[in-house]
Amino acid sequence: MRYSIVIPVLNQLHYTQQCIESLLANGVPAQSLLVIDNGSSDATPDWLASRPDIRSVRNPVNLGCGGAWTQGALLSDSDWVVLLNNDIVCAHNFIEAQIGAAETHQLDVVSPSLVEFELDYDLSAFTADFLRKMRGTVRAGWFHGVCFSVRRAVFEKVGFLDTDRLLFGREDAEFLARCKRHGLEVGTVGDAVMHHFGSITQNAMKKEQGVSKFGDHRYFYSKIGLNWWGRQQAKFARKSQTARWVASERERTGMTLHMVHRGGSIEYR
Repeated sequence: MRYSIVIPVLNQLHYTQQCIESLLANGVPAQSLLVIDNGSSDATPDWLASRPDIRSVRNPVNLGCGGAWTQGALLSDSDWVVLLNNDIVCAHNFIEAQIGAAETHQLDVVSPSLVEFELDYDLSAFTADFLRKMRGTVRAGWFHGVCFSVRRAVFEKVGFLDTDRLLFGREDAEFLARCKRHGLEVGTVGDAVMHHFGSITQNAMKKEQGVSKFGDHRYFYSKIGLNWWGRQQAKFARKSQTARWVASERERTGMTLHMVHRGGSIEYR
């Protein structure tokens, strides 16, 4: 199989259904899907049981994103493993498009472009316009955790996603650091775009548990080998590079590979 799509879920059935139906409607084959249910207590298990066309695994406990991603990668045997959040929708086969762009640009890990939060626009019309303007654009050196496609050989070189729960929400950043440390080519491409509603499961868990954030950012930085001064340098370099990407993309097309729609306004990131 060319690719497998691993989708960790924890409750939020509406978003899971919306995500999967959107993928199927835009040419993604059902046999490529693998849903990892991290111990949902809503109707998610029943719905998945009613869909024999969609492969799924139910965990008795929540393994977190890192654990579910790694579990899915180990259960797949495709050339590419796509790690995808469940709170997305699309208007074209962005999975095939991003992998095609990765092969063209010789990327080992690739993410699609994304618009986040409020779906206050015509997604189909926007997608057609976006692809016409942004196709061929690459942000080299960065991918995001909403969706990233990984060549199988990458796991053999750098290992799987970290299952450490103290990384909560930063598993993708830790994996990115490892990829860059090993000299792998990674990027986000303008050949593919999707809409992301934004941290739906994490926000629900925070509300349920009465906390404002998960994980420990200092622990994350120590794990990737950065002290306080190293963190400041990394933050400055990241912000400077992002500003250059945004300025270049907006000057050329009026769009960027990462946009946020909120309150009727657009933020370019």
